[in-house]
Amino acid sequence: MEKEQLPWVISVDDHVVEPAHVWTEWLPAKFRERGPHVEQDTCETIVSTSGAHYIRGGDGPLVDWWVYEDLMRPIPQVMACVGFPRDQLTMAPIPFSAMRPGCYEPGARLSDMDINRTERSLCFPSFPRFCGQVFLDAKDKELALASVKAFNDWMSEEWAGPSGGRLIPLGLIPLWDPVAAAAEVRRNAARGFRAVAFSEMPTYLGLPSIHDQDRFWDPFFNACDETGTVICMHIGSGSKMPTTSADAPSGVGVALTSLNAYMSMADWLLSGALIRFPRLKIAFSESQVGWMPFLLERVDAVFTKSKAWANLDPIITEPPSSQVPGRVFGCFFDDMVGVDARHQIGIEQLVFETDYPHQDSTWPDTPDLVAEIAERVSPEELELLVRTNAIAMLDLDPADLRPVGVGR
Repeated sequence: MEKEQLPWVISVDDHVVEPAHVWTEWLPAKFRERGPHVEQDTCETIVSTSGAHYIRGGDGPLVDWWVYEDLMRPIPQVMACVGFPRDQLTMAPIPFSAMRPGCYEPGARLSDMDINRTERSLCFPSFPRFCGQVFLDAKDKELALASVKAFNDWMSEEWAGPSGGRLIPLGLIPLWDPVAAAAEVRRNAARGFRAVAFSEMPTYLGLPSIHDQDRFWDPFFNACDETGTVICMHIGSGSKMPTTSADAPSGVGVALTSLNAYMSMADWLLSGALIRFPRLKIAFSESQVGWMPFLLERVDAVFTKSKAWANLDPIITEPPSSQVPGRVFGCFFDDMVGVDARHQIGIEQLVFETDYPHQDSTWPDTPDLVAEIAERVSPEELELLVRTNAIAMLDLDPADLRPVGVGR
């Protein structure tokens, strides 16, 4: 199939680098002086096996620093690196002036989506971290809640609103307060949000697990169930990535990024939450999917062979894999093992992503990747994998989508 005949993709995992004005303009006036803002200063970068460390005012280039309470953090180049050769990518910080404008400017992002044959895009935050951990860690929770709402207002009105539906809004919640989180989900759903960011491993953040006997998360889960809001859990949204040892090179951790998603899916399928909230949908963002068939086989084996002593919630009366169809989604880009295992997982549970503008992004070569997938699947299956499944997951109206390739 010629590339021009391939479907345009809907990406369920991209990222936005928030422009410097988000909180200085969208926070209520009384909070603006204390809210997140950008300052310029030099930065010295020290890289070790434990990661990159940034020294403000050190011996290094002038960059942009996000400042919020006691937090001072620059933007690593790998988080805004589209357009740079892969052999030039580093953990050193990058100023806004050196980034491709599509990282932070919605009009430029749409142009870059056209280059990449991306019809629609769901974007995770950058400064707040993947599910808003920055605001969870903040001291002033009144300011933190206002900052969560300000991000969502900016996402709705400035980032996604003018895009004609091509930029799909993804909301944040105040993770420390599930009742306020539920209110924010409902507020956002009323203005078109189809998804919300959540942690794959809430206990890593000092929060109750989804097994919590006091049902800490139920108000939030109920709001998502009621509004059809998909709970999206990005790798790294537990603020701790797996590795094997303190002295292992960072590449070991990169190779293991799917492990938290593996554990999280086991939590969900063996918790009973998807049974108690029968319309709830969850997605494992940037998790890849080749690991899913074995996990599904394993949790079913727990149910059939070990139920007598596995302490499962009695509400689980069927093999856990039966909860997956229409409810549990794996997100992938260059996972050909997962593509080949699509029917073992359930082909309709797989959704596509481009990861713009991160180091793993397939931009601007996503059409080449789609062509590679097309060699392994039928045209009908390709349409499901790169478009139709995302429409179903996010409950998008197909009538709102422009015909593929028209008007570009």
